[in-house]
Amino acid sequence: MGQSKLLKAVIAGAVIGGIASMFDRVTRETTVATVKTTAERAKYYAQNRDELMQMVEGKVAQAQSLYDSAQTNITKLVENADQLKGLPETIQAMVGDTKQAFSNDKEQQ
Repeated sequence: MGQSKLLKAVIAGAVIGGIASMFDRVTRETTVATVKTTAERAKYYAQNRDELMQMVEGKVAQAQSLYDSAQTNITKLVENADQLKGLPETIQAMVGDTKQAFSNDKEQQ
């Protein structure tokens, strides 16, 4: 029951805030221009549904391409991380070999 009052209060606050913001001339003009542009686009795409479908399909293809690219990059990063896990052991072995080579060199002198 508390949620219904909260929702009503939030909606009332949004409406009051929207009305109050319309007192500013620049905000009012921008809002009117945005509504007109949106209405014109909606009307245009309602009459040209094929174009809308092509645009949507293009955006879906772009999103799929981006997803595939990201998936490939993630796979490469995981593979590189696996390779890096063994790197400390390799470096440690190289340091040990280098120390041994220098100590053998000193002993020979």
